[in-house]
Amino acid sequence: MKFQEKRILVVDDDPDMREVITMILDVEGYQIAELDNGNEVIATIAAFHPDLVLLDVMLGDVDGRDICKAIKNSPAMSHIPVIIISATHGLHTKSEKNCGAEHYISKPFEVEHLVEKVRSYLH
Repeated sequence: MKFQEKRILVVDDDPDMREVITMILDVEGYQIAELDNGNEVIATIAAFHPDLVLLDVMLGDVDGRDICKAIKNSPAMSHIPVIIISATHGLHTKSEKNCGAEHYISKPFEVEHLVEKVRSYLH
């Protein structure tokens, strides 16, 4: 089943991880925009209008939790679900509670788990 009208912004400074996530979601039929840094997230959200943001915590230039907070504190963007993706174990409860993320996925993740969580917030 394809959901081509749904848009996802993938933010991760690891090019291999970004490529894997993008390939998985592309096969599912989503429109994907990618960023390798946190500085352009807000502008990209304004231009791309994603239905969901997949956001790495440990970006080289900005903490993903700060970006999540900015999204959730913005009346224009607060409705957009944010799923935090991080290899830093033990952050999940702090990340979700402190920044308002809807969900947390640990790296490495199972493809089925990622797809299931994305679908749950988009359908």
